[in-house]
Amino acid sequence: MSNTKTEWQGSLELVYANDQGKTRLVRDRITSPLKVQRPFYPEGQGVCHTVVLHTAGGIVGGDRLSQTIHLQEDSQALITTAAASKIYRSNGQRANQRIHIHVEAGACLEWLPQETIVFNGADYQQQMTVELAPGASWLAWEITRFGRTARKERFLQGDWRSHTEIWQQGHPLWIDRQWLPGGEAVLDSPHGLAGEPIVGTLIWMGPPVSSEIIDNARSLWTADQRQGEAGVTQTQAQGLLCRYRGSSTTEVRNWFTQVWQCLRLTYLGRNVSQPRVWLV
Repeated sequence: MSNTKTEWQGSLELVYANDQGKTRLVRDRITSPLKVQRPFYPEGQGVCHTVVLHTAGGIVGGDRLSQTIHLQEDSQALITTAAASKIYRSNGQRANQRIHIHVEAGACLEWLPQETIVFNGADYQQQMTVELAPGASWLAWEITRFGRTARKERFLQGDWRSHTEIWQQGHPLWIDRQWLPGGEAVLDSPHGLAGEPIVGTLIWMGPPVSSEIIDNARSLWTADQRQGEAGVTQTQAQGLLCRYRGSSTTEVRNWFTQVWQCLRLTYLGRNVSQPRVWLV
């Protein structure tokens, strides 16, 4: 990736509304390199599926991207990405992405991006702020691979930060600040990656989860022979938090999808409908 590339200042603003039982994308303001495919409805009119693309192919130092997502009352949307996101080696500057999500009462957003690949030497920070109204629901996951492991690359240089905050009526429901500086000390430490290249987080905030849901999420992990490590906890706001550390995107996404299915059936009354772009 050339260091002479023009820095991007891309933005995306999406607003969804419930129109007599159909969720419509009623506003979309987008500037390059971000783009949105035409919304589609693989599971009926109630849930609007949206695919976000990064037309430049990846993020480099100096890029400044912003996304604003607003779900009005009783709307339901599923947002994913067209492919894995790539954070390229830095040209000496930090790349930043800010995401602000507002979910009103009775609405539900499923935020399910594909894997993010952080190249060796990347310098990247993401800040996500979620405003949840009482009665709103939000499910999200983040799966991050450090280094292009297919090329035997490790994240020996660089800096990665991911900050997520969920608020409701001025009160914090969940604050998560992750920081991984490149280097063998962190990559190999049992308090870091323990030699593994992938970390994953799934978070659910909505109707309080029961102890049965927590036990089920744990049993879904132990039911199959797994290679990585995982944990399931209940947040102080009675949400669900799943963590993963391992070497397989397929392994973590399969587990997260099983947990997603459990939550969907319990709280939304429908089965998982996997976006077709995941199958490409």
